[in-house]
Amino acid sequence: MADLSKEYASALFSLACEKGIINEIKADIGDVHMVIKENPEYLDVLSSPALTLSNRLSLIDEAFGEKNEYVISFLKLLCESRNIATLSECINEFFLLITALENRTVAKIYYAFQLTDAQKEKLIKKLKSITNKEIDPIYIEDKDLIGGIKIELDGKVLDGSLSSRLNNIKGVIG
Repeated sequence: MADLSKEYASALFSLACEKGIINEIKADIGDVHMVIKENPEYLDVLSSPALTLSNRLSLIDEAFGEKNEYVISFLKLLCESRNIATLSECINEFFLLITALENRTVAKIYYAFQLTDAQKEKLIKKLKSITNKEIDPIYIEDKDLIGGIKIELDGKVLDGSLSSRLNNIKGVIG
């Protein structure tokens, strides 16, 4: 399903670039994402075989009628092709394309103990120098880490956790 989501997201992104309306599409897709997050049952309704396709498409018009026509068409296409359940994945993929366009990247930073503002600032500065991109950090508390941090960045994992260091020492000792 990830490949399918990437294809749909890429198509919407390409259309937004071609029409010069990236910011408008970005805002509208963001609004759709918030609605879906706040009302996850909405996707179940749009997937329901109990409703006719025309009823499901009407629900999209009612909920998002004021959004950009391409966003509405995108939602309807997902519904018609019975892929509406992938909407959240499609939106996530779309935003990854936007961050790449804006020379930004998301860094998921897992920590055992809360980082100070000074530590966060130093870490972000270091990540910027490594990637030459603006960093959008997401801080996630991970009770499984004994100490240190683990970072997911551009498809790579930078593991500076204490458990990783102990495993490395264990491997050297044999």
